[in-house]
Amino acid sequence: MTTARMHDDTLIDVSATGDGPAVLLPISTTVIEGDPAEQLRAWGADPALGHTLATGLAEAGFRAVTADYEGHLTDHPKPDTLTAEAVAADLLAIADAAGADRFAYYGYSWLALAGLQLATRTDRLTALAMGGYPPLGGPYDAMLEVTRIAHRMAVANQGKPPTVAEPGDWDSAEVSRHPDQTAQYVTLYESLRDFDERAALDRLDIPRLAFAGADDNISYGPKWNNAYVAIADALRQHQAELIERGWTVELVKDADHMSAMLPAAVLPILIPWLTSAQLVG
Repeated sequence: MTTARMHDDTLIDVSATGDGPAVLLPISTTVIEGDPAEQLRAWGADPALGHTLATGLAEAGFRAVTADYEGHLTDHPKPDTLTAEAVAADLLAIADAAGADRFAYYGYSWLALAGLQLATRTDRLTALAMGGYPPLGGPYDAMLEVTRIAHRMAVANQGKPPTVAEPGDWDSAEVSRHPDQTAQYVTLYESLRDFDERAALDRLDIPRLAFAGADDNISYGPKWNNAYVAIADALRQHQAELIERGWTVELVKDADHMSAMLPAAVLPILIPWLTSAQLVG
């Protein structure tokens, strides 16, 4: 294990598992246990997600470079500086710490968005895999609205005891995070208001993969201003154009945002695709 210095001079732990072509995954490999694990399972998440992904890639002949970037942002929020450019710089610093001059990247949800921003700012990527966030028709406006509302809730709920939401009931969930933790994501999506997707995609000539659950569209209720985050719809709508541009596109049958990120859904797509991209063999 080593450490990388982020754009605000904080440090993050970086690990690598396996030998072979490097694949950067900015996720935790800690296996969560006990009550926190049960809570994750109740929401459809996998307490061993990162560990299973990294192990699976290592067993397939890759070197999985991992760092808990999301956890780092929780512990060291960057409310004023977490722009798309800063995120890309952080990801490059993680790769540098692992000695990965050239590397593939896999990210899911907003970390897929982060990978696209990285790919447009470096020539060091060998391949880009985006899960749970479409390269075209991305829900930037909807996510900016959701993050702004989440931040307002965080400010309003300071000092109040946290509430417990029914698993799967996003509308009943109250935001009890520190306002700095929510503000940084507002900063991120504000930095993307003028992002030109097609101009960015025109600059990419590495192997590219985009996948999402076929049912991955999120409808928020009134307290979220009825925001609609279209992920599967956008990927489906732009599938033909993406394929024409050289992307591999997969829609995971009967899967939503949570279930399409599970290792059982991801690894059967990611490993053969990385291998076919001639990163192994």
